[in-house]
Order: sequence, then structure tokens, then C-alpha cells
Amino acid sequence: MSNALFEVPQAVNEPVLSYALGSTERENVLASYKTQYKEVADVQMIIGGQRYSSGSKKILSPPHQHKHIIGHYYEATKEHAQLAIKAALEAKAQWASLPWEQRAAIFLKAADLIAGPYRARINAATMLAQSKTIHQAEIDAACEFADFLRFNVEFATRIYSDQPESSEGLWNRLEYRPLEGFIYAITPFNFTAIAGNLPAAPALMGNTVVWKPSDAQVYSARVIMEIFEEAGVPDGVINFITGDPQMITQEVLDSPDFAGLHFTGSTFIFQSLWKQIGERISHYKTYPRIVGETGGKDFIVAHSSAHPKEVATAIVRGAFEFQGQKCSAASRVYLPESSAQKILDFVKEDLKHIGKPGSPEDMSKFVTAVIHEGAFDKLAAVIERVKTDNDATIVAGGNYDKSEGYFIEPTVVVTTNPNYYTMETELFGPIVSVYIYPDQAWEETLKLVDQTSIYALTGAVFSKDRYAVNQALEQLKNAAGNFYINDKPTGAVVGQQPFGGARASGTNDKAGSAMNLTRWVSPRLIKETFVTPKDYRYPFLG
Repeated sequence: MSNALFEVPQAVNEPVLSYALGSTERENVLASYKTQYKEVADVQMIIGGQRYSSGSKKILSPPHQHKHIIGHYYEATKEHAQLAIKAALEAKAQWASLPWEQRAAIFLKAADLIAGPYRARINAATMLAQSKTIHQAEIDAACEFADFLRFNVEFATRIYSDQPESSEGLWNRLEYRPLEGFIYAITPFNFTAIAGNLPAAPALMGNTVVWKPSDAQVYSARVIMEIFEEAGVPDGVINFITGDPQMITQEVLDSPDFAGLHFTGSTFIFQSLWKQIGERISHYKTYPRIVGETGGKDFIVAHSSAHPKEVATAIVRGAFEFQGQKCSAASRVYLPESSAQKILDFVKEDLKHIGKPGSPEDMSKFVTAVIHEGAFDKLAAVIERVKTDNDATIVAGGNYDKSEGYFIEPTVVVTTNPNYYTMETELFGPIVSVYIYPDQAWEETLKLVDQTSIYALTGAVFSKDRYAVNQALEQLKNAAGNFYINDKPTGAVVGQQPFGGARASGTNDKAGSAMNLTRWVSPRLIKETFVTPKDYRYPFLG
């Protein structure tokens, strides 16, 4: 029992290490990369603290060297899915009744493990499994993941301390219960931090979780489970299950104890899940919480007053870091006629220096491989289509090769059609589309930006004219959940820029803030009267 009101350590964003030549962190991560590259990891499911395998084994290979095997994982059976649900439900009562500061201590320890002894290991695993450069791995797997855990503890403390007023003679108290049942977390390949946070956030609030990571992220997900286990997450609180997402989802959603979905992934899948939940709504013991962050067709719109080199840098970083495989990646760009060519020339010059994609082990590489062959084939088909269309031209890049790794060159498409399909369709790769508009059509272009996409995740305006900035803020009010002024539309930092978007981009519950954590609790109001009335009659009765 807690006999004190505890103050948690103040959350501070984890410093991003430089990995400069000769630095200790560079040597450590390269050593871990080489060690893990030579090993063949046996990634088993972890259900109720027990390891499970199956007769169906799948190979894990680096996207940048797809003929090399770094491990294998197992596809769950229906029995494994049912075991995971059972384990989560059995662990629920003890975990939920654990004092909040004990849960907080576990995840604070996990954060320190990530930032300390596991830093090189989880970064190297992310480099191998998801083909991230060391900079992208560092800001994701080390810094953002640690930030999520530390700030979530601070946010939880803030939530628990939010209490109602009390009148004379009574005491009102608000208790923040975990949801009744278990949470289902489905996580994407592109961010190790998201993969760890989606099960951890509900768990911190006293929930137990069935976690299904992306097949393409299983390799680094195993390191997340190692960290959670060492930090002291009890058996059954987070159950790690891999394999066929349709089968696992079917088993999960068929359970009357399903209480919530924490999802990051494609819009199509999220909408399908929402529909399936709706069809079963009368089957559940409680109305499930549905939290999802999905796709984006994120924009950069430049005013004629914008600095050309600043816009060009934002395009290169925003569109091509991690091969454009971010839901926040800059994907469509609107440039004014007066400076468009200068901006594009700067972009092309940068791409010459960036050079060909390669392995993240070569730390001179800015761009590596896309995640798997399916992604490669889709993006290659897009490039070939652009080459044959009359209303679009490739002005940089356009080459691809999958003989060794799934390498797509950073590609810039200029189109004369503002509704060209690459301006509207989420591609999730290193392809950015540019539309050039007349300088005097600024206001019309803002309307175009707002109306072109079904998504509303991130966007950026570049301008030195404050009136133009204000116009963009007003007209694009609903076009982006995270809006950037004179900066690329990527790189949200936990605790500083809570992340999410509306329209087809998700429920905008803002991961990296207290708003997300409130979705995983069910408040109970307790009113205690100290002197209880003994006469039913009110004064007005005389």
C-alpha cells in the first residue's frame, strides 16, 4: 500500500548521440551490428512468461542484404492466440492492483536500460531489421523509445493527480481504473519506439496486453521484450505473439474481454478492424477503445517569400530520410514558379552528394533499402508508370535494383497535374511529387493542398511573410494534426510535439502526450459523505 504521494523523476528528452568518427558510441554500435549480423536469432513468442515456437518458421533477413539470414521467427497457431488472451486476463487482477508507482518504476527502469546498456544492441537490431541509418535508429529506437517511457510516467502522474472539487461535508475522489478486459496492440515495421510504446502505454495504466508486431520488425521487437523482461514487467502483462495477423486478430476480436485496440499501420487495415469491432459490438463486455494512427500524404507548401535552400533541405530530409517510410514523410510539395527551379536545383545537387543507397553499416550512406520485396516492387512500378505518363516527369533519381538489397533511388517527380496520382496516393517510399503553381495563386493553392488528400497527418509551410504563414495556418486548419512552420513535416519529439492526425490519418489521440494515456483508463468517481442525513425532508417542505 502507498503511504505517500510520490513525485516521479522529471522527464527530460534523451540526448541524441552524434556517432561521429572515433566516438565510443559509433564503435559500440558497429560492434553490436557485426555480432548480431553473424548470429542467427531464434525469435520465439513470449506468452505468460513462457517461450513458444510452432511448426511454421519464417526467415528474417536485412532489407539491404536480403540473401543473408539473421534469424527466424514462428507463426502462431489459434491455440497460441488463445493462450495469449488467457495469459493477459489471468495477469490482469494482480497487475491492476499493483500501486501505480511500482508500475512506473518498471518502465522508468526500462527507459534507463534502453538509454544505457541496451542502446547499442537495440540500435544495431533496428539498423539490421529495418535498414535504418544509425542516425535514424538513434532518434527512434534509443531516444524516442526512452522518451515515451519516461514521459508516459510523468503524464500518468499528472492524470492521477487530476481530481474534482469537494463541497463542505463530502469528499470527491476520482479513480483511474484500467479498462475491463485486455488490450490488443498492433505495431508497424518503421519505428521501434512505436512498437514498444503501443503495448507499454496501456500497460503502464494497469492494463494487460496482447502484442502483435509487424513481421518486418520482429527482429528488433525481440530486443524490446528482452528489455521489458529485465526491467521487471511481470509474466502475462505484455504477451508477444507473431504470425498471421488475420488469424490472430480474429481470435482477439472474438473474445468478449477485448477492451481496446492500440494500432499504428495502414488506413485500410485500421478501417477493416474498426468495422470488425463494430460488427461484434454487442458481443463485448464493454465498449472497446479504438486508438489508431494510420497513413499520410504529407505536404510542404512554399510561399514565394520562402528561402530556396531551406525549402530544398526540408524536401531532402523530409522525403528521403529512412527512404520515405514514415507516415509523416514529405510526399507532395507545392512550389512557386518564381523559385521552383532554384529549389529543385538545390535538391538535385544534394542528391548527387547523397549518392546510391547502401547498407546502414556504411555510415556514409544517407539512404538505405526499403523494407521488403513487396514494397520494392510497388515503388518500382510507380516509377515505371511515371516514366510513361505525359503529365509527370522524373527530374532526379528513378533507378532501382533488388539484386542484393531492396534499393530505390531517391526520386523527384514534377507534375503539371495537381491531382496526379502520386500527389494523392500514399506511396511509403523515397518518391516525392512536386507541383509548381503561379505565385499569385497562393490562396488557391492552399485550398488545393487542403482538398487533395484524404489524409491529415503532417504538413509544413515555408514563408518569410507572416501574413502568408497565418493564411496557411487558417486555411489548412484541418489538413494536418502536426503542422510545421519553416521546418520539415517530420521529427516530432515526445513531450514537445504530441503526434497524430485526423481525417483518414487516425483518431488523433496524440502519442507522446497525456491525451493518449487517458484512452487506457476508465474513471470512477467516489463521493464520500461524512455526516449522512437521517431525515428525508428538505427545508422547502416546511
